[in-house]
Amino acid sequence: MALRKTSALAPLREVVEREHPRDQAGLLEQLRSGDAEQRRWAARDLAAHPAALPQLGEALLTERDSSVRDALFTTLSGVASEASVGALLPLLRSEDAKLRNGAIEALTGMPQAVAPRIATLLRDADPDVRIFTVNLLGDLRHPQVPQWLAQVLQQDAHVNVVAAAVEVLAEAGAPEHIPALRAAAQRFTEDAFMGFAVDMAIERIEAA
Repeated sequence: MALRKTSALAPLREVVEREHPRDQAGLLEQLRSGDAEQRRWAARDLAAHPAALPQLGEALLTERDSSVRDALFTTLSGVASEASVGALLPLLRSEDAKLRNGAIEALTGMPQAVAPRIATLLRDADPDVRIFTVNLLGDLRHPQVPQWLAQVLQQDAHVNVVAAAVEVLAEAGAPEHIPALRAAAQRFTEDAFMGFAVDMAIERIEAA
């Protein structure tokens, strides 16, 4: 006697209309008003809408969920455009260290897009912004990085900014930086730490 097949099909799910449409306006509304999972998906899907990138930067200023923040940073760095850079740069002025570090990490992944803004950032009136820019240069894969760092050593008037450049060069400097390092130590002879930091940087460069 043949065995009969029994039906094991699950009942059909009720079709539920989406709360927000998946166009740019709907995704932005979801990013503003959805729960964390909805905001995370909206942040990812907005990669298809470059015109919305400034709003992603604004969302980072108020977003508190780390997974949503990560999705926002991933979208901005993945697009890697002038608009992405424009959305991320204001975060360098944030009091939130995690937000600043996330912005720096995202910017290091788009060297060609951020390069046109480096000269202006290194002239920013806020020395903290200049320090964060130097930190960015430490991981930025761009051929002008040595030139930018040398400029900081030679021209920046704030000892902490120059010290940040010395720290970067201790890890990634080359012999051609040694004269600029020594000149920086001469500019800040009253600061004992600067002399020590420069000596250490030169020692590491020569030993490499």
